Amino acid sequence: MPDPNPVPTPPPAAPSSTASGSATPSAAPPAVPAGPTINIGDEFGTAKRNLPPARIVLITIGAVLVVVLVTSFFKRAKPQGAGSLDNVAAAEIPDQGSTMVALTFTFRNTSEQDLVVRSLHGRVKTSAGELTADAVSAVDFDRYFQAFPSLKNGALPALPPETRIHPGEALMRTIIVVFPITQDAFNQRQSTSVVVQPYDQQLPVVLTR
Repeated sequence: MPDPNPVPTPPPAAPSSTASGSATPSAAPPAVPAGPTINIGDEFGTAKRNLPPARIVLITIGAVLVVVLVTSFFKRAKPQGAGSLDNVAAAEIPDQGSTMVALTFTFRNTSEQDLVVRSLHGRVKTSAGELTADAVSAVDFDRYFQAFPSLKNGALPALPPETRIHPGEALMRTIIVVFPITQDAFNQRQSTSVVVQPYDQQLPVVLTR
C-alpha cells in the first residue's frame, strides 16, 4: 500500500566548478572601441581649425598685392599723343601788364583711334609760379597779327577745338594765348607749354619747351 505522506524529492543541484575544468558563466568585460578617437576637448569652428598657417596666408596676400601693383602700372593712363613746341613769339600788350604769345607746335596722334580736340591751353612757368591761359578764338588771329606783327613770325594756321586727328596723323598748328605778366617776366620764364586736351582721354598732351 502506498505511503500516504510521501517525502518530496529535492531538485537537482546547479552545476558547479569541478575538477574537470568547467566554470560558472560570468559577465563579459565592456568592448573597447576600434579606430581613432575624437578628443571632445578640441574646439572646432575656430581660426586654428579653419584657417591655413599664418605664413601661407601672408605669402598669398603678398603675391596678390604684387599682381595688383604690376597690373596697375601697365594699365595706368597715358597721354595718347606726342609732339613738340617748335616756335614761341611774344608781344606785350601796352598798359595792361600782359603778354600775348603765339605758340607753334607739332601734334601727333599716337593712339589707335581718332582724337578730337576738346580744349587748348598755354602754360608758362616762371620763378613766381605757373600760369595757364586758354587759347583765343581762331577767328581773331588776323586781328591780332595786324595789331602785333611780331606774333606772325613762324606762325601757322590755328588748331581750333573739335578738330579730328586720325591715328598716326601729325599736324603743325599755332595757338595764341595771353599771360598776365609783362614781356620781361615772360622772357625770363623757365618753360613754356602747349596743353592739348582730347575728348574721352584722362590725361592731356603737354608739349613743353
